[in-house]
Amino acid sequence: MALTGADVQSAVAGRTGWILSDGRAGNEIQSRGVFDALGIAYRMLPAEPRGIWRLFGARGPVSPSEGLGRPGSPYSPPWPDFAIATGRLTTPYIRKLKQLAGLSTYTIVLLDPKVSLKTADLFWVPEHDRLRGANVVTTLTSPHSFSQGRLAELRARVPDDIAALPRPRVAVMLGGPNGDYRYTAAVVQQLEGALQSLAVLGAGLMITPSRRTPVEVREAVARSVAGGAVRIWDGSGENPYASFLAHADALIVPADSVNMTGEAAATGRPVYVFEPEGGSAKFARFHAALAHHGATRPMPVRFERLETWSYAPLNSAEQIAAEIVRRWTQRRRMLGTPRAAR
Repeated sequence: MALTGADVQSAVAGRTGWILSDGRAGNEIQSRGVFDALGIAYRMLPAEPRGIWRLFGARGPVSPSEGLGRPGSPYSPPWPDFAIATGRLTTPYIRKLKQLAGLSTYTIVLLDPKVSLKTADLFWVPEHDRLRGANVVTTLTSPHSFSQGRLAELRARVPDDIAALPRPRVAVMLGGPNGDYRYTAAVVQQLEGALQSLAVLGAGLMITPSRRTPVEVREAVARSVAGGAVRIWDGSGENPYASFLAHADALIVPADSVNMTGEAAATGRPVYVFEPEGGSAKFARFHAALAHHGATRPMPVRFERLETWSYAPLNSAEQIAAEIVRRWTQRRRMLGTPRAAR
């Protein structure tokens, strides 16, 4: 029988967690999403090796000077019940923690740092990744904190600047170049044209860039919708991303961001995918799976009308949390550990 969210949180009530952080926002979003689904308190600990220790990467040791396990180190007892590491640089820390804490801590690695599956108790990768094993779980999208409950809370109040926009409201999440995608002049022009056509149709646009969005792309997008009903986040003040996500009737997301695409697919609202030049086999598998689920469609060069469709919202964090609890509980039973014991 599948565990409900209430079952999961009841099973680990009062437990504690550590997030081993390399400081990258995308990695922290995924780790926080899992712990938020578990409903437990957690601490964020730095996992940022320096010098030669950084060059060792995921397969290397942790510098002895960091004193893991010794009094005064952030990595010292009492050990957490759960620990999550995301990103190659955090992998040596979770490996060392597993050695020090033993069965006191259930260790989890998100994504594939290309190391032995003995490094942690459980690995999670998206389905489009090829890693598989007895202690590997997969989901279609990446974990995040946009549960149906959180989205409902956000939707209960419409901020004034969003309420002033006409409907349909379209959230536009801007990405940026990475190792697989390029933002050429031609693809930026395509994005400009699509947004202009939405403005002509009378849609209210809610636009937010990411850290990877080049300045010239931000400026080009702003020019393309000038004079329309638009709210563009300029980077000052609180990021309205969560409110844009919750109050959008439809969304446009960049193909280069697995996280933003997955978060949009949690809304159950139509998601259009803007694809810059390039791509990869992994990205292609991911986007094909989302399209098959019914969440996404390609962004047209020009919108003649805004289509509507529905699908089952995706929340991978809850699936991952349920699997963690199932396996953690099973291990405790095998060891004969009383449920109330720490």
